[in-house]
Amino acid sequence: MRKLFGTDGVRGIANVEPMTVETAMKLGRAAAHIFKHKSGRHRIVIGKDTRLSCYMIESALTSGICSLGVDVILVGPMPTPAIAFLARSLRADAGVMISASHNSFQDNGIKFFSKEGLKLPDEVEKRIEDLIFSGEIDAIRPTAEEIGKVYRIDDVEGRYIEFVKNSLPKGLDFQGLKVVIDCANGASYRVAPMVLSELGAEVVVLNNQPSGTNINKDCGALYPDQLKKAVVEHAAHVGIAHDGDADRTIFVDERGEVVDGDALMVCFALAMQREQRLKGEALVTTLMSNMGVELALHPKGIHVFRTQVGDRYVLEKMIKGAYNLGGEQSGHMIFLDYNTTGDGIVTALQFLSLMVRTGKPVSELVACMSPLPQILKNVAVSSKPELSTLPELTKKISEFEKTLGGRGRILVRYSGTETLLRVMIEGEAQETITEMADVLIEIIEKKIGAKK
Repeated sequence: MRKLFGTDGVRGIANVEPMTVETAMKLGRAAAHIFKHKSGRHRIVIGKDTRLSCYMIESALTSGICSLGVDVILVGPMPTPAIAFLARSLRADAGVMISASHNSFQDNGIKFFSKEGLKLPDEVEKRIEDLIFSGEIDAIRPTAEEIGKVYRIDDVEGRYIEFVKNSLPKGLDFQGLKVVIDCANGASYRVAPMVLSELGAEVVVLNNQPSGTNINKDCGALYPDQLKKAVVEHAAHVGIAHDGDADRTIFVDERGEVVDGDALMVCFALAMQREQRLKGEALVTTLMSNMGVELALHPKGIHVFRTQVGDRYVLEKMIKGAYNLGGEQSGHMIFLDYNTTGDGIVTALQFLSLMVRTGKPVSELVACMSPLPQILKNVAVSSKPELSTLPELTKKISEFEKTLGGRGRILVRYSGTETLLRVMIEGEAQETITEMADVLIEIIEKKIGAKK
């Protein structure tokens, strides 16, 4: 069992273990040791979102990295995918993003990227943990000129904007499109509106005034009510919302209705197939995606591969199979032709490009999939024991699976970033799956529910 890393880096309440300055410094030291691949000077890029605690964590990480003789490049608030890009562009040895993504401001997190802009495999994260807890590198103390330096680069926004614009066909622009964008008071608050404006769209911007404590607060990808209302009020063609670190995007159609994330993936897969750009005739997604994805794509000859939850696992499968399209129901989309991780701004540009090239409204573009009825509930838990140790729960799940008879599915899994147990059920009748979910939740709350 890993002690620090979850499905997407290290995450927790800021200033409480493991998100303390002491652990951040140790993470910096361990990462610096691992990423020193060759002789000479080494550099690690550090970016962050807009949380108040990012200053504290950034300073601690920087100190730890420099104490191992590695230089640090600070780029300030930038989207997570920008750090993956900058690690490659600046020829750095690694990239680090300080963010808790969609979580509220009191949380924070640390995620690492390799020099290729890829999230670290499990074995490398385990090696970082081993270095921290074994004390193996405690005695490594460079001195004099061997101590790391710190630099700031001021033109990173321009670099990243040009990078994402290069994902579009030459000459294509968004003249005539009215777009509402919700930046979640997070890492995209400057670059997302700028790139849309530079491409000619008429842009209405929401939640681009970060205070350090308002990131994701009733806004952004998880809270689209403001966006839905604004799209209708401004008679916009589309609404776009990012989460706090802008690696995911959700869309609202011209009627003010949220676009289903699975329908979005199906839409992209079909479009890329038509344009003969879909490598391997495949889409990679996770266990959480609706069975309607297969029902829509299999008749078109498109394979659907599922992984465990987490965009890093989607990416691993994409690389292994040489596929170029993957994503999650939550709005993470990976276009491997353009970036090495989920990129909310690239996703937005690809969808707007599709709107321009087809001349179709959002509602028509995404009417390509009919999802099975689905229910997803999160249950706060006090601990995370193996589900096999909860026989009453596993027995009931088995019973319900027989009832569904292959025309639905049940997925019960712990969140990798929060103390939650997620219950997802799909089936042909909403009433039936809702009743099933209620029964499972009652058992979970009785056995391991968090105290209220």
